[in-house]
Amino acid sequence: MNQKLADCINRYPVLMNCAEAIQMAYERIREVYQDHGKLLICGNGGSAADADHISGELLKSFSIQRPIDDSWRERLGDDLADNLQGALPAIPLPVFSSLMTAFANDCDPLYVFAQLTWGLGRPGDALLCISTSGNSKNVIKAAQVAQAKGLHCIGLTGASGGKLKELTDICICVPETEVFKIQELHLPIYHTLCMMLEDTFFKNEITVPENTGN
Repeated sequence: MNQKLADCINRYPVLMNCAEAIQMAYERIREVYQDHGKLLICGNGGSAADADHISGELLKSFSIQRPIDDSWRERLGDDLADNLQGALPAIPLPVFSSLMTAFANDCDPLYVFAQLTWGLGRPGDALLCISTSGNSKNVIKAAQVAQAKGLHCIGLTGASGGKLKELTDICICVPETEVFKIQELHLPIYHTLCMMLEDTFFKNEITVPENTGN
């Protein structure tokens, strides 16, 4: 078992039955990044905040330093090269406030995450769907678009997995049924995933996909 995952299980033994799914989710997202893809993340309420939180851990240094590779120094110059950090592309869908309010005004708001997945997702990308019930309608619709477009779909839910469980390639179902208890267990899971990915791409010297601006 990955050491970061083992540490998580040691601190939260209740997550032992989720260990395999967490490992699988890590491997799938790792493959997406190795193939130059990106991670989309959606959720409502506290799960929307989690989506934003996850992107923050992936887009800058989290638990280790991520200096820019020296090969970029000539193109960036010393000032930028010294102050930028290695990043893994992650887009939290709930932060698109202008699009979301316009869509809610002009269209059916239940389809807003589906619209964003349609517009931003490409085959080979991944969509992380966070729903404590597994039944959030707007998250379900995003998962359906992800399936149709050839995105990898990962769920992070409560005990039952809800309808989302059948729409995802991998579903991490934490063993709780009350919303706040589910959310309390989601945080160590996604922190662990972020640390595992960070170690893979920035500590173990696996090549990070270049952001060429294209």
